[in-house]
Amino acid sequence: MGLLLVAVAVEVAATSFMPRTNGFREPGWTALVLAGYAVSLALLALVVRTLPVSVAYAVWAGLGTAAVAVIGAVFLGEPMGMARVIAIAMIVAGVVVLNLGGLH
Repeated sequence: MGLLLVAVAVEVAATSFMPRTNGFREPGWTALVLAGYAVSLALLALVVRTLPVSVAYAVWAGLGTAAVAVIGAVFLGEPMGMARVIAIAMIVAGVVVLNLGGLH
């Protein structure tokens, strides 16, 4: 699970840097974003050797989506209304349920 969380963190960082690419016109930031996605996917590929792909991908995508939404609100000035807070809570709850279901 630790490697999966690293994959999520790398993907979240890469996504958070995407606005700095200026539509992929800034080569340094573009390279950083693309490298981050490549590393994150490589780590995810390693994770699915030991975890079911359905659980691994749901955790990767769900936690990544929730984290990027929070980072967008806190650091990038994006709005965070009640609907967004509820949606993030539902994503996290879904990831938790998937993980608990995988333990049986």
